[in-house]
Amino acid sequence: MDTKKDENLEEELQEENSELELLKAENADLKDKYARANADFENIKKRMQREKEQMIAFANEGFAKDLLDVIDTLEAALNVEVEDEISAKIKEGVKNTLDLLLKKLKNHGVDVIEAKEGDEFNPDLHEAMFYGENTDFNTNQITQILQKGYKLRDRILRHAKVSVAK
Repeated sequence: MDTKKDENLEEELQEENSELELLKAENADLKDKYARANADFENIKKRMQREKEQMIAFANEGFAKDLLDVIDTLEAALNVEVEDEISAKIKEGVKNTLDLLLKKLKNHGVDVIEAKEGDEFNPDLHEAMFYGENTDFNTNQITQILQKGYKLRDRILRHAKVSVAK
């Protein structure tokens, strides 16, 4: 009889070992699924944070674009020739207003796209309004700045409008 008991005990032990192995495999599978779900969650959290930061950074893009017309108007006012002292004082006030506006825009990430005559034309930053022969410049060099360009951080608000040598 002892052998029968031993056999039964042996069978029970094997069944329990099988069940233990199944539970270990299930546990390992659940740990793997948990690790993957946790990694997915962390990736989603990071992506949402990046998107939130971008939305905040570019929230005022439309407003900044609207202000470019104001800047253009103030710059045009500075190009007017003045002949009397009162007009000169008004022009000085316009210059101070423009400087303050540009400073405030810069504080919010709006910068002028630097372009000058002789620079290489870059279609990412410049918009060619005219192409023409010009012996003073090499091919594809900017010959004239027609309108300043602006960017908000790394996004173009308006390309600099330029004339380019052929």
